Amino acid sequence: MEIWVNPRCSKCRSAVSLLDEAGASYTVRRYLDDPPTPAELEAVLDRLGLDPWDITRTGEKVATELDLKSWPRTPADRGRWIEALSANPALIQRPIITADDGTTVVARDEETVRSVLS
Repeated sequence: MEIWVNPRCSKCRSAVSLLDEAGASYTVRRYLDDPPTPAELEAVLDRLGLDPWDITRTGEKVATELDLKSWPRTPADRGRWIEALSANPALIQRPIITADDGTTVVARDEETVRSVLS
């Protein structure tokens, strides 16, 4: 199992605590220090069944600087969004957990974290 975290994020710390309490074996990826490549983001999005704008933190300063709210959200624009997330990892919603079976979730609540433990 792998979890993408920002250690300053309370949701990330909570998810890690839940994994620890459950005795789960996992790898932490500090995605701000080790940003995912566009190919890694594409794979995660495919497993999530989401588009890149679905996991974009549009309230971040860099989102405003890039004017992301005005970007089209069409299949043709998917690559542009993925490139932006890879180049600016602070835009990526967190935490993201990928279980050993490939199940991937944006684990913003306890129930979602627990869903990858079974």
